[in-house]
Amino acid sequence: MTRISLADITDEKPVRLTVDMPAKLHRDLQDYCIALSKGATAAVPSPERVIPAMIERFIASDRSYARERRQLRRR
Repeated sequence: MTRISLADITDEKPVRLTVDMPAKLHRDLQDYCIALSKGATAAVPSPERVIPAMIERFIASDRSYARERRQLRRR
């Protein structure tokens, strides 16, 4: 398995969102959380804690979004 690069899940005041997702995606997220904890079931983060970090990482790595964001800030 490739190295999973979500390490920092910081505590901030959350904004509550309700998201519907397919059951298969939820199962995949649960498996992902287990992989993050390297199989230690006692320290498995919940999908609710991992999803924001995943989205943040995705946005930070999206080059086309970064270009567009810089252009919007210049205007």
